[in-house]
Amino acid sequence: MGRTVEVVKEGDKYTLYRNGEPYFIRGAAGYEHFDKVAAYGGNSIRIWHTDEDTPRILDEAHKQGLTVMLGLWMEREREGFNYYDKDDVAAQKERLRAEVLKYKDHPALLMWVVGNELYAEGSNVKVWDAVNGVAEMIHEIDPNHPTTTTVMNVPKQVVNLINRRCPAIDILSINSFGALHDLPAELRDTNWDGPYVIAEFGGRGYWETYTTWWYAPIEQTSSEKAAFARERYENTVLADPDRCLGAYAFIWGYKYETTPTWFSIMTETGEETEMAQVMREIWSGKRDFNRAPHIAYLSLKDIFPSDQVYLQPGELSTAAVFASDPDGDSLQVKWELLPETVSEDGNAIKEQKPDIIPGAIQQADGNSVTLKAPQRDGAYRLYAYVYDGQGNVATANFPFYVKAGNKFSSALDFY
Repeated sequence: MGRTVEVVKEGDKYTLYRNGEPYFIRGAAGYEHFDKVAAYGGNSIRIWHTDEDTPRILDEAHKQGLTVMLGLWMEREREGFNYYDKDDVAAQKERLRAEVLKYKDHPALLMWVVGNELYAEGSNVKVWDAVNGVAEMIHEIDPNHPTTTTVMNVPKQVVNLINRRCPAIDILSINSFGALHDLPAELRDTNWDGPYVIAEFGGRGYWETYTTWWYAPIEQTSSEKAAFARERYENTVLADPDRCLGAYAFIWGYKYETTPTWFSIMTETGEETEMAQVMREIWSGKRDFNRAPHIAYLSLKDIFPSDQVYLQPGELSTAAVFASDPDGDSLQVKWELLPETVSEDGNAIKEQKPDIIPGAIQQADGNSVTLKAPQRDGAYRLYAYVYDGQGNVATANFPFYVKAGNKFSSALDFY
């Protein structure tokens, strides 16, 4: 039988209880490295959907003493699902009913996530009627676990719709990155006065940052992300104990989305960035571990990404990364050049890491490298990975543009 989880309101304060004990979520959103979550003082993971791998994930989480915020994937309108089609909505509900029956008694289950970011620019009341229908179904067959649904940041109209149309939703879950510091004030400006969870947070999203003239988003270094996320966590999650039930760091592990480093708290081979160690310190209150390298900045031709760097095809130039190690470990730098992954309509392609450009890294010497620009015009990004030999890494990257001919002077010159 699964553990009983409930939200209790005491005065103006909401508390999540699990098996009769207060349970503040110290979470990681992702599908791997559950052992590190547990070892570092975390207590929960978030996954977005159920599939054939879900039993293994739940069992592994339980083995590590972790709970699971389990996603029930609902189709999105922007991907073609029609919430006015009663038959399709009913079929989706029955599909999810089977998933709830399958996992409702698992001892690792914490709560059900009914859909993830289901709205686009506007909102269709039929979407939230369907969400509420699924949440009502869950309460009927599983009274032991609360329900939630997620939004990105705090879209006032949508949150008010959820408040009005989804009485069976117990907790509001919010994915928020750069805008996290505004969240408590924005939430107070809506009609939702219940509890909430930060279901994803980290550094700035690629949709929130400055871009180059050719619309390549400028990514924070791993060190900047760690400091940024810590500040927002402390000033939002920890500063609102009456309503915030905890948070999940995104993404615990590796994911290629816009770049291979944007949201990856670890590398493909498991090395940890400063973000992993910030969460370790927040969760455990300890600092007695080997620290990741710290990157001050990455330059190309002695200038910075915001300076709109262009290179001629085949041009040789020098890049340098300036990094230090808090423990005095010797550092090694690995360099990669990748094409920028942007589709014809300007939207980022987020799923798969492109092939490394061969022959671009001419000579690496300490913290610097000689780069040979590709022959083909277009947008590229140079990556620096700084390893300390102790299982830690720091990352930075630099977008630039290759264009034959004279120097361009404005964004119009790209088109």
